[in-house]
Amino acid sequence: MDIETLKLLAHYNIWATTKLNQTLADVSDADFYRDIGLFFKSIFGTLNHVLLGEHALWFARFAEGHSPTLTLNTIVKQDRHVLVQALQEKASNWLIFLDELDPQRLTGTLDDQTSTGQPKSLPYAATLLHVFNHGTHHRGQISAALTAMGYPCLELDLVYMLVEQQNR
Repeated sequence: MDIETLKLLAHYNIWATTKLNQTLADVSDADFYRDIGLFFKSIFGTLNHVLLGEHALWFARFAEGHSPTLTLNTIVKQDRHVLVQALQEKASNWLIFLDELDPQRLTGTLDDQTSTGQPKSLPYAATLLHVFNHGTHHRGQISAALTAMGYPCLELDLVYMLVEQQNR
């Protein structure tokens, strides 16, 4: 794993978050908060979990060196517009972090604590890769839910971002 691959994934995270957020602007409040059978119940619950996981937990561990003890369904932002805006704004923090990261760090471990306070040590690069994979997983859940509710199907594959970049 190298920094450039992780930066590509960080760019993709920003791009896919933007695309999803554009679609979510047309989703009714009822559909946004409705329990649609996702692990975190609703679009709201899933996005809240992404904000919590990617930014309150993982970013704190990687960039700030501390491990918050929060449950994975802690409500970070109740208002949907504030939640979506926070996801958008915080997505670029990963690029800044990667720009400043010493590539040698990727060969080490991330020694921290779980969200319940248990110590753990994981491969640094693979765990950082998990952060980006996690967002992709949950955006896919939301995309499928939106499609099932009759909203337009999102095209969030990485290749669509690459094509868009090539056509600029």
